[in-house]
Amino acid sequence: MNSHDTPASNERRLRARFQLARANFGLDVDLDLPGHGVTALFGPSGCGKTTCLRAMAGLERAQGSMRVNDEAWQDDARGLWMPTHKRRLGYVFQEASLFPHLSVRQNIEYGMRRTPAPERKVALEQAVELLGIAALMDRRPDTLSGGERQRVAIARALAASPQLLLMDEPLAALDAQRKLEVLPYLDRLHRSLDIPVIYVSHSPDEVARLATHMVLMDAGRVIANGATQSLMSRLDLPLAHGDTASALIRAAVLSHDPADQLLTLESAAGLLHLPTARPHAIGETLTLRVMAREVSLSRAPLQDSSVLNSLTARISAITPEGPGQVLVSLDASGVTLLARITSRSCRQLALAVGDTVHAHIKAVLLLD
Repeated sequence: MNSHDTPASNERRLRARFQLARANFGLDVDLDLPGHGVTALFGPSGCGKTTCLRAMAGLERAQGSMRVNDEAWQDDARGLWMPTHKRRLGYVFQEASLFPHLSVRQNIEYGMRRTPAPERKVALEQAVELLGIAALMDRRPDTLSGGERQRVAIARALAASPQLLLMDEPLAALDAQRKLEVLPYLDRLHRSLDIPVIYVSHSPDEVARLATHMVLMDAGRVIANGATQSLMSRLDLPLAHGDTASALIRAAVLSHDPADQLLTLESAAGLLHLPTARPHAIGETLTLRVMAREVSLSRAPLQDSSVLNSLTARISAITPEGPGQVLVSLDASGVTLLARITSRSCRQLALAVGDTVHAHIKAVLLLD
């Protein structure tokens, strides 16, 4: 759905239209977003992601309008402006920004006080459990790791029982190990709470793992708006190019072999096998990421190969991809895959749009 489509009347939506002019930058966006799940604002540094997020929060005075479900937070045409402190929102910054003189418990309780008791929908205990911080409650922020501080900051934002949770690159200030510590807790939020999240990021890995919907921005404008799974593999968008080019696949768990620590999943494209020591419930739906660099193509099925995953697919597009390489877009029974191969291989196989090939996947990443 684009920003001009009309959603069903009972469907929860977030609508924002902002215009902002500065000396060297202009923001001009018109958004109609799902009122549930995680929506990522994605794009390069300086594209306007944070400015858009701050306008949603009322921290940036852009011209236009902002509506969360049936409640208007801004409507300049009617002279309506709701200040930030009256908007039912939670905001998580790159830095945790905790009160250093308060304990973890007191920091979270401060967030709770923003919401009158009858309107609270997230209990302190629920926020604490979701973020796994029960053992930290009596500690001061200066005794916490960066990942722990950020988890406390998220819990404080949730404790305000927001209608909307805004997150401005909450993992950007963390090292790789701390990011891995926090990511599972971010995963749990949208599964456990019915609170829409707008998540600013320039990391394809974070977006692929967390967001079901994505807004791709550049130079203060929206260049694409839609399901993450669809946008990540569209050849006309920058996400589908470069070393991070990939496709997302949803697949259901069929079985787990504890001896080989191998998970077997069923997708619309066919069966997939994934090495993992962690068992999953039969029937559970998981999200897989397949990097374009991990997919090779052949005219005939592989024999006597160590590659476990091979799918039959039809070539839907071929486009140049850097020196001596091409990017091949594949349709595997409605599932999009990308393969980055050499131009020589493309010529030797005489690949053309419409051809049926076998896509051999050397590695599959589990995002859940």
